[in-house]
Amino acid sequence: MSICSTFTPFPSSNPQWKYDVFLSFRGDDTRKGFTDHLYTALEDKGIITFRDDLELGKGIAISPELSTAIEESRFALIIISQTYGSSTWCLDELQKILECMEAKEAVLPIFYHVDPSDVRKQTGPFAEAFIKHEKRFRDEKKKVQRWRDALTRVANLSGWNSKESYESHLVKDIAEVIWTKLHSTECHSVENLVGINSRLKQINSLLGRCVDDVRYIGIWGMSGIGKTTIARVVYERISREFEFSMFVDNVRNVVERGGLVSLQRQLLSGIYMKNDISNLHEGTTMIWRFFCHKKVLLILDNVNHLDQLQYLVGNKTWFGCGSRVLITTIDEDILLKHGVERRIKVKGLNSDDALQLFSRKAFEKDYPEPYYVVLSNLVVNYVKCPLALEVLGSFLRGKGTSEWKSVLDKLGKVCRVQILKTLEISYHGLNEDEKKMFLDIACFFNGKDKDQVIASCDVSEVIGIEVLIARSLLTILNGKLYMHDALQEMGREIVIRESPFEPGRRSRLWLREDANHVLSKNTETEAIEGIVLHPAEPGLKVHANAKSFSMMKNLRFLKIDNVNLPNGLEHLPDGIQILKWTGYPSTSLPSSFNPEKLLELSMRHSCIYHFRTGIKPLYNLKTLNLSHSLKLLSMPNFRAMPYLEVLILEGCTRLFEVDPSIEALERLVLMNLKDCRNLVHFPGSIYGLKSLKVLNLFGCLQLNKLPEELGAVECLEELHMSGTAIRELPSSIGMLEGLTLLNLRDCKELVSLPTSLSGIKSLKVVNLSGCSKLEKLPEELGHAESLERLDMSGTAIREPPSSLSLLRNLKVLSLQGCKCSTTFFY
Repeated sequence: MSICSTFTPFPSSNPQWKYDVFLSFRGDDTRKGFTDHLYTALEDKGIITFRDDLELGKGIAISPELSTAIEESRFALIIISQTYGSSTWCLDELQKILECMEAKEAVLPIFYHVDPSDVRKQTGPFAEAFIKHEKRFRDEKKKVQRWRDALTRVANLSGWNSKESYESHLVKDIAEVIWTKLHSTECHSVENLVGINSRLKQINSLLGRCVDDVRYIGIWGMSGIGKTTIARVVYERISREFEFSMFVDNVRNVVERGGLVSLQRQLLSGIYMKNDISNLHEGTTMIWRFFCHKKVLLILDNVNHLDQLQYLVGNKTWFGCGSRVLITTIDEDILLKHGVERRIKVKGLNSDDALQLFSRKAFEKDYPEPYYVVLSNLVVNYVKCPLALEVLGSFLRGKGTSEWKSVLDKLGKVCRVQILKTLEISYHGLNEDEKKMFLDIACFFNGKDKDQVIASCDVSEVIGIEVLIARSLLTILNGKLYMHDALQEMGREIVIRESPFEPGRRSRLWLREDANHVLSKNTETEAIEGIVLHPAEPGLKVHANAKSFSMMKNLRFLKIDNVNLPNGLEHLPDGIQILKWTGYPSTSLPSSFNPEKLLELSMRHSCIYHFRTGIKPLYNLKTLNLSHSLKLLSMPNFRAMPYLEVLILEGCTRLFEVDPSIEALERLVLMNLKDCRNLVHFPGSIYGLKSLKVLNLFGCLQLNKLPEELGAVECLEELHMSGTAIRELPSSIGMLEGLTLLNLRDCKELVSLPTSLSGIKSLKVVNLSGCSKLEKLPEELGHAESLERLDMSGTAIREPPSSLSLLRNLKVLSLQGCKCSTTFFY
């Protein structure tokens, strides 16, 4: 069995693909058999596969989700089984797949115990299915004909016939074909990497791909020289030759954030499902046990300490014959101390390759403009580092000759040994807002979600992100912001140079020991703009005192946890924009705290009793999260935060009422009160909640009534009431024209549903499972024309209303545990 994995996905030639493969299948026929075996084989090879019964959470409207998943998939595997043609869901799915993928030759059928000619001509079991379709959809003949056409088209495509092979061989062959097709699309993008083939020649000789010994190979050189790129290309080209392969991206950062044990867990995650390692020695034992008999390809990128090698790859006895371990690092001494005999020093590009790479960024083609040939050659005479060439080229694009000459003058003063200093030339060409954003990302937000970062920024800083991308100082992959390790190091070095010996005089703090020094010794100054720490290991605390933040007048970001505050807290800066303090130990915020610029406040697991923030309104506050604050007794006055969009009070078990001022939140989109077990009162007046889309009252055990005017919440899309004590829903619920999901699971006291429910034309999912006192449904429910899932399992319903036959879009009707029937799929 081959297992492939990577912590950070490679940028594909077409970044629109979220999934490598979309699996289309008939659940009754193959879900627990062939489909499951195929899914496992694909996942084991690192092929990201969409399978609807795993990817979609219970109670989510399916059609839009599936449609999006198909659009975001590179290939589709269609498992056509005996009853595939009887499922309208499968046939609609097939139509969508062909619409999106047929022209790209990305549709691969598997004829599972069916004859392809029966599929093509709709004979055999497909004939019977279409007799029923034509009867049921007699007024929609064009729809039935489209289904017939789709089956004919897919039957004419090249694929697999299960009757021609043992099932285990078939599964293996399909996985290999998909892997090869994906591999060829990935490697296609490699051809565009300047100078890559000449750089691979030496490493190919060291790999010894036909030799069965275990080899450790070190790839070392300065930051930005191309070590990671070389390692990734090697991985793409040879990983399919191994039983297990993994690319561990940026080991240094992973260890800084979660420690070596977390990295051991990640390494084992692709092969060891339980994965409950508690210490380093246990981790080394498990790594040896699982890999000592396997042919493994393991790439450790950006190793910066010897212990990382000692606890992750130990010695050659840890891996089976033919295994290869590649290590990239800037420090050859680490390789020498670990006994890595095969080592390659990555040098700069030759002049021709350097000029080509530089020209691609500066002129957007492979050669310079005629008037800039001499100047371009002067640049590449100084710089051979790929990262520096890209950054300089992006910086000089569109600039005049005078600015080029100014840059060349600076380059002439930089020692070749310290060539990465050239990266600072581009940094100093940014304006102040752009510099601020660059340093924020380098110190705090590298690898973070772009939208979340933008939400915490001023408009000027958002524009700065686009500038950083244009200048090759920042990239976006899968919606996240990424900065090259060398650029991040440069940014952090710029901050450290602000005050080499006293962290309290620097603008940004990201190391726990620096924060501990500043907060415990009161060395803070006005210079500090942000303190953002990664979650601490258990028992590792930051010590602070009551006056710790008194001098930080310019603090914008504060994200900390596990802080010891024995004497409370006297002050927090009013200019703070993001405040995330997990486990805040005091019972209240400082009385003088008036954070008028506050955008997000998150104090999960806090000890706060009553939430109060000064006397001035919080006009900028968008998100308030006090979840699992077990001592919280009352909500804030929401009129003081009129533009709030997200309210999360999940798990606040002592809350007993929702403050009536909630009506003032006209922009609130999400209200999460899940597991507020003592919540009894919900305000009667909620007309003001004009933007609310999601209301989650799951697990509010004492709540027995919703406001009569619920229908006034006109934008509501999801209503979660599972486990509440409600007896009935307000009749006004029929006015919720946009409601798509109604979850009433385990509402044991629910006895009736209003007839107005049938008037909600957008309703797609209704979950009534476990409502043991509910004896009947509204007779008119069949008029809820968009309904796709209806779960009545475990109810007291004896007979569903006859109008359900009108539900043309119904996919799943579950009556398990009822006397009338079992589960039907339409």
